[in-house]
Amino acid sequence: MIDRQTVDRIFAAANIVDVVSDFVTLKKRGVNYMACCPFHNEKTPSFVVSPSKGLYKCFGCGKGGNAVGFVMEHEGLSYVEALKWVAKKYGIEVKEREQTEEERQRNDDRESMMVVTSWANQYFVEQLKTDEGRSIGVGYFRERGFTDATIAKFQLGYCPAKGDAMTQAALKEGYREEFLVGTGLTIKREASGYGGEYYDRFCGRVMFPVHSLAGRVIAFGGRTLRTDKKVAKYLNSPESEIYHKSNTLYGIYFAKKAITQFNRCILVEGYTDVLQMHQSGVENVVASSGTSLTVEQIKLIKRFTKNVTVIYDGDAAGIKASMRGIDMILREGLTVRCVLLPDGEDPDSFARAHNATELQAYIEEHEEDFISFKTRILLGDAAEDPIKRAEVIASVVESIATIPEAITRSVFIRECARKLEIDEDILIREVARKRVTMVDGQAGREAVDNRLRKEQFVQRQAVDPNAAPIHSPEGPVMEPAAPIDLAPKLSFAEQGLNRELEQLERELVGYLLKYGGENFDFEMSPTEIVSLSVAETIIGDLEMDRIEMHSPLYRQVYEEYVRFYREENRAPEVNRFINHPSPEVAALAVDLLTEGETYAPSRMWERYEIRVSTERERLGEAIPKAITIYKSKVVSSIIASLQKELLGIETMEEAQEIVRRLDSLNELRKNIYEKYLRTV
Repeated sequence: MIDRQTVDRIFAAANIVDVVSDFVTLKKRGVNYMACCPFHNEKTPSFVVSPSKGLYKCFGCGKGGNAVGFVMEHEGLSYVEALKWVAKKYGIEVKEREQTEEERQRNDDRESMMVVTSWANQYFVEQLKTDEGRSIGVGYFRERGFTDATIAKFQLGYCPAKGDAMTQAALKEGYREEFLVGTGLTIKREASGYGGEYYDRFCGRVMFPVHSLAGRVIAFGGRTLRTDKKVAKYLNSPESEIYHKSNTLYGIYFAKKAITQFNRCILVEGYTDVLQMHQSGVENVVASSGTSLTVEQIKLIKRFTKNVTVIYDGDAAGIKASMRGIDMILREGLTVRCVLLPDGEDPDSFARAHNATELQAYIEEHEEDFISFKTRILLGDAAEDPIKRAEVIASVVESIATIPEAITRSVFIRECARKLEIDEDILIREVARKRVTMVDGQAGREAVDNRLRKEQFVQRQAVDPNAAPIHSPEGPVMEPAAPIDLAPKLSFAEQGLNRELEQLERELVGYLLKYGGENFDFEMSPTEIVSLSVAETIIGDLEMDRIEMHSPLYRQVYEEYVRFYREENRAPEVNRFINHPSPEVAALAVDLLTEGETYAPSRMWERYEIRVSTERERLGEAIPKAITIYKSKVVSSIIASLQKELLGIETMEEAQEIVRRLDSLNELRKNIYEKYLRTV
């Protein structure tokens, strides 16, 4: 962990214009700077950097943050990595907590392994200049159609065929055996007299270095040119301290900027697929080489986009084997579309035969949602066989069931019902059953039944929020609401996210960040106007009725704001949130502080002296209304939940208790309206 004092020094030193200018050409416009956004394609600049506020904001794609956040977003770094990047730029020594001897040794070993792989990568590149390297390595790359620019960009190379040439060169340069063996570059033979003590793992192979997200070489893939079937065509580095294949995507370092700009990641299978597509001009492409697609790889993609396009070649058996990846992508909350190439083509050969425009046009024209893709591929074998058709439907239902968002599931349920001509209610039940099986596994029958009824109710509400509960012989099909206690706080955290409440919370937190330290005039009556504190009004009113915010992010900002306000008896500086250790908090602060900045009154209004009031001038009306609506919506949400719960109550005692709580809540809602609506 980096100590707080060092973090504060980094943020104090970081000049937002200076940092962004390392990556983007900025032009001064008034007090701010502008450019075309580096995170999406645009022709008219909408990317603004404000030196006075220390933030950037794109009014096209919505991305924004501080200097450290920009480095995180642009370079795909973690928060700590971005802090270190900025610290290095300004010559600030990063002080971290003191490491144990074991941790220090492990970090030293990791760095030594990184140095070894970096040296080996350069060694393999240099070998392309030898007679053997030109004949075999360059000859192969030319045969595959790779240009000198592509070979140089991806740092392709060649490992000599002499069994230990690379290892002996490394040892001569002073690199230690333990790190050569630890990275998997060198294999140490147990028995002597077997052709030498060492053996190069990749001898006689063309080399594809694997880069980390930050661009450091952490592993290699090597392809043999021998036709002996006993020799593996591709050989990859083994797992090590610096390389975990399940966490790595080939090409991610070169693709991350394009993935962000196009808000889409194209997923292929092999090294040469990535190289050819980059060479053709399509750069937002990566490969899961050396392993089946993993959850960790999907989460890595998710750092840059939520949209994935998977490209399949014409091999039917291979397509069916890799369809498992579709469900994994859906399970992580990403959207997935599929593209099937013509028979006999793979991304490598197809990209070699087409330019970027043709390749992109083919993808856009042929990509399908996963339902269309799965049904088309799987139904091809089913023909009119009802059993096989049922298996196809079951496979599609299983994919839909993995989607975490109920509303998204409902969209695909409706689409599936339309395409496969199945009753929507049947699909809702089957999706619910699949989800229950995934969550509950071997749980007891009663627990599973309860869960199933809940899942069906949630799914029906996603399709139709006003749907009435469905009754069956087993009892009402509904979602059991969590009990609500009026003391010590009113909370609807168990009731699920309400979009309207979330928007109201955003509005209140925005008022605090922008105007918390200011006062506004409030008209108590036609003859009495009082000056009220923005912060005290919002905080005091919510505390009085013991209401807490639902959204985790807004609640975090609000509670930190309140804590500082109560302890220091003043509103916190806005930079406290712009430069917050949490990237999510920092991004929210930037969004709230820049909302509405693109608005400008019409010159026609100025000509006719039509005056438009500003947000600050409307605080006296806006804040009391926002508080009133928010508090009443919170209470209404709890009331609605209890009313649903009341439908499933069997005993009179339980029903009376809920009615008592409903009476209290209705009285509270009435008091809220009476207090404010008379004067607002």
